[in-house]
Amino acid sequence: MLKRTLILAYGLLAYLLFFGVFNYTILFIGNIIVSPSLDAMGDSDLARSLLIDIGLLTAFALQHSIMARPAFKRAWTRLIPEPMERSTYVLASTLLLACIVGFWQPLGGVLWQVTDPLAVGILYGLFALGWGILFLASFQINHFDLFGLRQVWLYFRGRPYTHLEFKTPWLYRYMRHPLYVGLMIGLWAAPTMTVAHLVFALLCTAYVLIGARLEEKDLGNALPEYEQYKKQVPMFIPHIGKKRSPGIGLETVLKQP
Repeated sequence: MLKRTLILAYGLLAYLLFFGVFNYTILFIGNIIVSPSLDAMGDSDLARSLLIDIGLLTAFALQHSIMARPAFKRAWTRLIPEPMERSTYVLASTLLLACIVGFWQPLGGVLWQVTDPLAVGILYGLFALGWGILFLASFQINHFDLFGLRQVWLYFRGRPYTHLEFKTPWLYRYMRHPLYVGLMIGLWAAPTMTVAHLVFALLCTAYVLIGARLEEKDLGNALPEYEQYKKQVPMFIPHIGKKRSPGIGLETVLKQP
């Protein structure tokens, strides 16, 4: 019972750290309340700062993708209890995200700055919409499974883990990756766009495009239904007005980059 309690506490801690760091990161990207923020000005060496920023984002992308691959998970769970695998993935991602926010180097240079109050309000509205889509999409595919809480809770209760039903919640009937769509809206809906913000948004967008392809390869190998799903539902941009099939969907346990 002690082992189960410790693993449950580990999963809860990993989730709470993620929730705090991720929400701080949203404020960091949007230049809201926190300081320094993504668009802070600085006078440090441009080449050195750029290398640091690229290194931080590259480390996050590699961790986020490598630890999500089935082969890595099979090897990793020989070293740690299987119920901890997803929480460990979340914890590692959270720590690297905290490093990005904590060690990000300002690059200076304002590419655009919107000053009209109405336009600023619209852009911040889109910013909020993007992150709202991301959170909603996570709950539509089972937020608690996605971030490891369901796994540690089932283990604590002495119940075996079961994969979630293959289905299409609302957003997933119109686009295969609403999580990524929300992220990209949140990154690009910016009243102020500095060089640092542009670098951040470009590298994150590149990662999304690559990560989505890797994810879909895993999904196609694991789920025969996914190939049909790909034919009916676009990856990012929904076909507005086109009727969607309700009979296919996503497997939450594989919904990771």
